[in-house]
Amino acid sequence: MYKNLAAMALAASCIALPTHAQKTEPLKVGFVYVAPLTDAGWVRQHEEGRLAVQAAFGDRVKTSYVENVAEGPDAERVIRDLASTGHKLIFTPSFGYMEPTLKVAKDFPDVKFESVTGYKTAPNVAAANARYYEGRYLAGVAAGRMSKSHLAGYVAGLPIPEVLQGINAFTLGMRSVDPKAQVKVLWINTWFDPAKEREAAMALMDQGADVLSFHTASTAVMAAAQERGKFAIAYHSDMRKVAPDAQLVAVTHQWGDYYKRRTQAALDGTWKPANLWGGVKEGMIRVGWFGSKVPKAVQDEVLARQKDIASGKLRPFAGPIADNAGRTVVARGQALTDSQILLMDYLVSGVQGKVRQ
Repeated sequence: MYKNLAAMALAASCIALPTHAQKTEPLKVGFVYVAPLTDAGWVRQHEEGRLAVQAAFGDRVKTSYVENVAEGPDAERVIRDLASTGHKLIFTPSFGYMEPTLKVAKDFPDVKFESVTGYKTAPNVAAANARYYEGRYLAGVAAGRMSKSHLAGYVAGLPIPEVLQGINAFTLGMRSVDPKAQVKVLWINTWFDPAKEREAAMALMDQGADVLSFHTASTAVMAAAQERGKFAIAYHSDMRKVAPDAQLVAVTHQWGDYYKRRTQAALDGTWKPANLWGGVKEGMIRVGWFGSKVPKAVQDEVLARQKDIASGKLRPFAGPIADNAGRTVVARGQALTDSQILLMDYLVSGVQGKVRQ
């Protein structure tokens, strides 16, 4: 009898064991990319963030991405598909994904969404962005020190506040060390079109620009500057691999820490629909990766100003500032508030171009 009872207890324990040792299903985390995944650029930096999440959490998460998804109906379809296939945390890093994300989120209240570069939130939608303009100001300082023609060219994607902030901060940074500096803007009305980006870069250099900057998603502008023996500011990523001689400095986006924090919150049940706008101070924007032709004195100056921005000593949009129509937009002794920066709809003095062309 005792033998039978022992055998029964052993059998029961063997049956129960798998229940206690049952493996938790990994959190499925999805990412939607607005352009193809390449070695450098906007999408690459978000891919680095995804890889950081996978490395940090191992088999607790299962990450995936969909690349080259156009803003609009295509974005809604892809986001909806991710939500429908069990993804419980979805990052949508492009401004034009904001409305599709909000629309899908209404139908999937148990899914958490991260609208990166968006500004609207919902009970299950967080918003996050970086203060790209801080890095742009610093790049402008480097451009102002290195330009011989006093003219920089700027290849711009779409005229949203984020892009206008960057153009204006770059111009203000450049003119802080070269009051004669001018910045000529060409809009290409898309985020990713290497042929258009190259064509605009060539046109700007033909018009006398010896330093180029850009707010688009490929490395085409860097390659064009390398080809023509001019300088360029790398954006999103270090692009010295493409333009070893042309790169002055890189303004980089660092998403890994943010993505890891938000994934941890989703895993431990503390996720909330926050709205974060971080910059140099928060480690989301970094300037460095200087090219070989940049003197150490210029490097030191840029890095010192980066520290000043992190400490709050330097505010890129402190007055006096006028727009390029001559209207005062920031008085002496004042500075733009965050809400004013977020709604920026003008170009500052020193910029050759219009908000729309």
